[in-house]
Amino acid sequence: MNTHELPMIIFTVLAQMSVGAFVVLGVVQVVAGRRFGKESVDKVTDPALYAIGPALVLGLIASMFHMNDVFHTLNVVRHLGSSWLSREIVFGLLFAGLGFLFAVVQWFKWGSPRLRQALAALTALVGLTLVYVMSMIYYTLETVPAWHSWATPAQFFTTTFLLGSLAVGAAFMGALMWRRRAAAKSGNVFHVDDATRTMLSSCLKGIGLGAVALLGVEFVIIPMHISGLSAAGGAAGRSALVFSGVWFIARLVLVFLGAGLLAVFLYRYATPTAQVRTLAIIATSAFVLVLAGELIGRSLFYDSMVRIGM
Repeated sequence: MNTHELPMIIFTVLAQMSVGAFVVLGVVQVVAGRRFGKESVDKVTDPALYAIGPALVLGLIASMFHMNDVFHTLNVVRHLGSSWLSREIVFGLLFAGLGFLFAVVQWFKWGSPRLRQALAALTALVGLTLVYVMSMIYYTLETVPAWHSWATPAQFFTTTFLLGSLAVGAAFMGALMWRRRAAAKSGNVFHVDDATRTMLSSCLKGIGLGAVALLGVEFVIIPMHISGLSAAGGAAGRSALVFSGVWFIARLVLVFLGAGLLAVFLYRYATPTAQVRTLAIIATSAFVLVLAGELIGRSLFYDSMVRIGM
């Protein structure tokens, strides 16, 4: 494991997860809102929305420790026109700010629904641009063959949507369990109405199918990337050796279990009559396993920095 780059590992993975979760929530609100009504969907999606902000803020804080002195961030921002790193910081702050603004207007229901949707669309666009900018920081380093590859942006966006979708599923069930526990403490019985159960089961099935599809994409990108590096030889061939051994196998197993087996299990048992606790355990387990796998994968990504020449 690459502990030296731990701040950047945490930042890139959490930031991409936050972007993916925001986009997936937007899709859920649009698609499910047409079927179940916007007010019913907001009751489920709003708690998940408020979990995105802290995750991104934690990632941004972690990234600042990579600079040894957090005040160096101010100097980095000065080169917006020529530096992808500067753009990353700016778009990261923009996404965090717009996400916070959207969370506030959504909470207080300020403005018209169309205005809030427009703000959400702008925030999602900024977030996706952030992921693209992140990938360009590494892709543009031509002296690092493992990074100067189409696989870098492809893997970054796959992580974005895979982790984001599973995070939304876990957040849905986590919020439901929290409400259930709060009701139990106050001596009340928490009841989930049939409409909410049907909506949750539909959302979880969609997340399960999406996770399986993204798992397939990831398992195509990885071998193609490794084979391309091995065939190139030299520094590229040496970097390909990083993607082997115990940690690499652990990453594949964790992602496969989380996004594959558990997603299929989730799709099968996500019915309106299923036990809330069972679905919560499945959704949370899938998210935790994939998160661990993606953190290991990002560590291997930094380990693969083998330069051409000196």
